Amino acid sequence: MATAAAAAACAGTGSGGGGVWRPFSSPSVPSRVVLRAPRSFPLFASSSGSSSSRAWQRSVLAMVAKYKKDGISSGAVDCGLADPAVSGTSGSDGGNGAAAPSRATGLASSFPSIAPGIDVDSVSEAELKENGFRSTRRTKLICTIGPASCGFEQLEALAMAGMNVARLNMCHGTREWHRGVIKSVRQLNEMKGYSVALMIDTEGSEIHMGDLGGVTSQKAEDGEEWTFSVRKFDGALPEGTLQVNYEGFAEDVMAGDELVVDGGMVRFEVVDKIGPDVKCRCIDPGLLLPRANVTFWRNGRLVRERNAMLPTISSKDWLDIDFGISEGVDFIAISFVKTADVIKHLKSYIASRSTNRQIGVFAKIESCDSLKNLEDIIRVADGAMVARGDLGAQIPLEQVPSVQREIVTLCRQLNKPVIVASQLLESMIEYPTPTRAEVADVSEAVRQRADALMLSGESAMGQFPLKALSVLRTVSLRIERWCREQKRHEMMRLRELSPPSSDRQSAERVSEQICNSASHMANNLGVDAIFVYTRDGHMASLLSRCRPDCPIFAFTDTTAVRRRLNLQWGLIPFRLDLSTDMEVNILRTFSLLKARGMMNSGDLVIAVSDMLQSIQIRKIP
Repeated sequence: MATAAAAAACAGTGSGGGGVWRPFSSPSVPSRVVLRAPRSFPLFASSSGSSSSRAWQRSVLAMVAKYKKDGISSGAVDCGLADPAVSGTSGSDGGNGAAAPSRATGLASSFPSIAPGIDVDSVSEAELKENGFRSTRRTKLICTIGPASCGFEQLEALAMAGMNVARLNMCHGTREWHRGVIKSVRQLNEMKGYSVALMIDTEGSEIHMGDLGGVTSQKAEDGEEWTFSVRKFDGALPEGTLQVNYEGFAEDVMAGDELVVDGGMVRFEVVDKIGPDVKCRCIDPGLLLPRANVTFWRNGRLVRERNAMLPTISSKDWLDIDFGISEGVDFIAISFVKTADVIKHLKSYIASRSTNRQIGVFAKIESCDSLKNLEDIIRVADGAMVARGDLGAQIPLEQVPSVQREIVTLCRQLNKPVIVASQLLESMIEYPTPTRAEVADVSEAVRQRADALMLSGESAMGQFPLKALSVLRTVSLRIERWCREQKRHEMMRLRELSPPSSDRQSAERVSEQICNSASHMANNLGVDAIFVYTRDGHMASLLSRCRPDCPIFAFTDTTAVRRRLNLQWGLIPFRLDLSTDMEVNILRTFSLLKARGMMNSGDLVIAVSDMLQSIQIRKIP
């Protein structure tokens, strides 16, 4: 009897308020299905639930499987009352519509594959529910995945702690290992409701050391003798020997030259050259890591003629890029970018190989050539990374802070997301607590309003990856709160993105002005949030550039766009089926967010959209 009633409810023939499904597009293959249960069937799934409740749940899953077979994803099913803003029907269920949201939420939490109409990162949702709008973190966090963090449980812990992007350094690991990490991150997103984006980082064709014979690291002590060799060894490396990938290395260096490894983490002085081997003495002890970058200096100046002749993208890099395209990663970071032409060439290649998806290309600024052509590179790239480790090996150390600030400011002016990377919490590779200087460094990057901060060795091979991420999160939240208290959003004037000669009424120019105005209004009125409805993410990016005082809720109907937006400052990306009717989108958003306890009646929001160029100020009913 219960099974029959449950089936009737799913089929839309039940009594007592009735169960209905309403297609939002084609009646034969709907794009979204709304399932409603009769009042007699509680939707909470538990071991102690009634047989009728369990029967209804089984029937729901059967319906989901049927529609999924017909072309609807399991995430495109609403459980609970049909939204009156969309269906045009009453929202009551047997005279008591107020009970529906909690019942729908109960079923959705018990069956993660059934989403209650809107997809949002579970960490952001929890923060909003517990602490309110103003508490949400604006600065995004990137973790490099390595042996210390590649397990499914470890990845889940990082996602829970606030990881927005998982980075894979293609210098390390096998293709199978990288594919396994990508699979695990995707499983987390699908099963647990996260929106962690994926980034691969190419090795580049600069001079690198080899793999240290399979060990994870080696310690170079002061005064020790080491040999840098271009020879290929069949077996284990001889003791005290390091391989170098550049065949002309022994010809180019001279006795007395200084070798700088991994951005200055270890330094050697060249003592002698014997055939393909270069004998060196350690003058600055430290930890040697596999595939570390090597530069050499002569008479206090960087010797860069040979590096300048090497291609930016090596043959190995092209294979790694093909791998990233085939795996559908969200971002590709290119090492040692020298000119804008390299970025243009790569973006053209990606477009030809990946016609159905967009992959963001980030330029890593880590060489003198990058700085010479900085604005040209950033204009054509989709974002930039301040790789301070290698950059600090090519310019005087005292210039790194000012160069970082210049890059962060320029990226914001040009509306390109920027990542501050390298040695943020280097000491936490070995110790559970950062130095106070490292905390001050992280604080400065947050004050500069960088889009994201990145952990490298701290999360890839360190002993405390979760604690390191927690430090980034805690410091970011505290400094962001200080910035709001000090009204720091008022202290930077943004240049116009559209050139003065462009059509003053062009869509691009209008969108820019709308977002600037919306952010200014949000700061002056003290609204709780800005809502932006966007299909390609561009207007959300324009709002992020303004760095408003309140969080930005970005609603998009594409999962890939949602993940990419998860890298940008202040954006909380949601996946939601969008209507061409702005009012429908707004009312439906209000209904769904209130049902999940993420908003309350009386909250004030500003709504903008790239489908209807306007600004609306709305109070949640």
